[in-house]
Amino acid sequence: MVPEINYWAVLLATASSMVVGSIWYTPKVFGTRWARLANVDMDRPGASALWPIITTVIVSFVTAWVLAGATSISWHFYGGGYLAGALGTAVILWAGFTAARFITHDAFEGRPTSLTVLNIAHELVTVIIMALIIGVWPPAGTV
Repeated sequence: MVPEINYWAVLLATASSMVVGSIWYTPKVFGTRWARLANVDMDRPGASALWPIITTVIVSFVTAWVLAGATSISWHFYGGGYLAGALGTAVILWAGFTAARFITHDAFEGRPTSLTVLNIAHELVTVIIMALIIGVWPPAGTV
């Protein structure tokens, strides 16, 4: 079975992750705290951020695509509302993969717990927004 995916929703969800990250890591929100905890120089030239931004767009597309596919599969399996399925799937995938992996790696790398919490909270907000977009814009013919 190939899951039905609305690629327009995936593209919008990808863009939403960039918006969430831009807001989350702005100096007036959590950017200054994050930079201090992660030892990132916020005064480095903007050109040095080009490859991380390109990487983020690609990875965000993959995340949105996997979330859309997993949502379709879970909706077919469990039934119910598509939006609820998208949100539930997002939280379960975030907890089981994103948060769990961040916590493990950060513990071994000796990163501050407050940095781990800040980063996994950002990821939770990101996938919830993605799930909202995917959930309210299901693939044609599924709902």
